[in-house]
Amino acid sequence: MTTCKITEFQQEQKKRMRSVQDAMDALNGKWKIAIISSICCYKKRRFSDILNDVEGVSNRMLSKELKELEINQLVKRTVLPTQPITVEYELTEHGDTLQAIVSELSDWGIVHRKKITGK
Repeated sequence: MTTCKITEFQQEQKKRMRSVQDAMDALNGKWKIAIISSICCYKKRRFSDILNDVEGVSNRMLSKELKELEINQLVKRTVLPTQPITVEYELTEHGDTLQAIVSELSDWGIVHRKKITGK
């Protein structure tokens, strides 16, 4: 029986694929990137503002996605002592590292839309 040695290149590729999967797990779902994008643009957003920005998301789904983003330490939720209570969302320091990625994704989306629709 022969033993296969995993090359250094193969180990590195396996590590990279695992890190891509980790990123996809943290950002999975139809709405998370759009929610992050909304917060990136304005720095702090109220729930209703994000709801208006992210076309098609329901209250329930937005709430669920924001909770998951909090769990992954990408978004911080702050309850303000106002009447009625106001809740603001902002990116954490860790979440802030996604701004360049969101910007690149936006640029790619503009080019892709032009390629597909001609507009």
